[in-house]
Amino acid sequence: MTLILGLESSCDETAAALVTGDRVVLAHRLAGQEAAHRPFGGVVPEIAARAHVEMLTPLVGQALADAGVTLAQVDAIAATAGPGLIGGVMVGLVTGKALALAAGKPLVAVNHLEGHALSPRLADAGLAFPYLLLLVSGGHCQLLFVEGVGRYRRLATTIDDAAGEAFDKTAKLLGLGFPGGPAVEQAARGGDPRAVPLPRPLVGTAEPHFSFAGLKSAVLRARDAGIHPAEDIAASFQQAVVDCLVDRTRRALALAGGATALVVAGGVAANGAVRAALSDIAARADLPFVAPPLWLCTDNAAMIGWAGAERFAAGLTDPLDVAARARWPLDPSAAKARGAGVKA
Repeated sequence: MTLILGLESSCDETAAALVTGDRVVLAHRLAGQEAAHRPFGGVVPEIAARAHVEMLTPLVGQALADAGVTLAQVDAIAATAGPGLIGGVMVGLVTGKALALAAGKPLVAVNHLEGHALSPRLADAGLAFPYLLLLVSGGHCQLLFVEGVGRYRRLATTIDDAAGEAFDKTAKLLGLGFPGGPAVEQAARGGDPRAVPLPRPLVGTAEPHFSFAGLKSAVLRARDAGIHPAEDIAASFQQAVVDCLVDRTRRALALAGGATALVVAGGVAANGAVRAALSDIAARADLPFVAPPLWLCTDNAAMIGWAGAERFAAGLTDPLDVAARARWPLDPSAAKARGAGVKA
């Protein structure tokens, strides 16, 4: 039985997990930083990096104790090596290198996006390659054809803001609190999704990509008009995001012939309205719909451990001089999308 220690520190979640090659999460320890970042309405990179330094080593010890194993029993160390806030990425990767060197274990440098992309396979043993993945989070919004471990074909990306980023900024504009995604979803439950006319950027166009910057600006104008309750703006914004995701995903499905399933992953995949709409698309396309459990959608070390297990099984390990990366596309050969703010 392969046993992988996974480490995650790419943004504002510090986590360590022990995951087996047969999909058993023996232990998972996570420390959030919401209280530290809440006064600023968003993640402050320097605060996040310092918190990772303080939290990660104790979490590793606690995870090993929870699993009842020692570092000597671990087969490999998997650590997020990017993309993300570079200070935090460096903390987790350097910790992983130190543990690998001290214990004489292989290092697996995991792309955080690959962690999300493979996380549905941790939860669903029946999910086979290839599948169409909507990876939708605070920093990324992409449609990927997942052909296998390390093999990804990007069909679409965002040309400006990611969907999760738009959720966070909308929550800040409306004074709903932090983290923004759950705050907007909660407020939307009490609002009318048809009350505020908001744009659906790129919907119906031939361009495959996403855009949410204009939607965020429209939320600002709706707030400043002073005629709509925050709940109505939140509900209308959420519906606009869902409509954009649905339209782009339908387009990608037409291009992803042979997909075994429609899959969603990433922090925004925890949103109930998003999951329901995507489930409907899959049903109409006569495809299974696969979404990880909610705790696996947000950043966590179990998905990094599982991605490490998949890569380790494929013989993919890394040298100790592997570099941390702020940006790291899953499909480096994808054509560059227009827009200065393109997310890798």
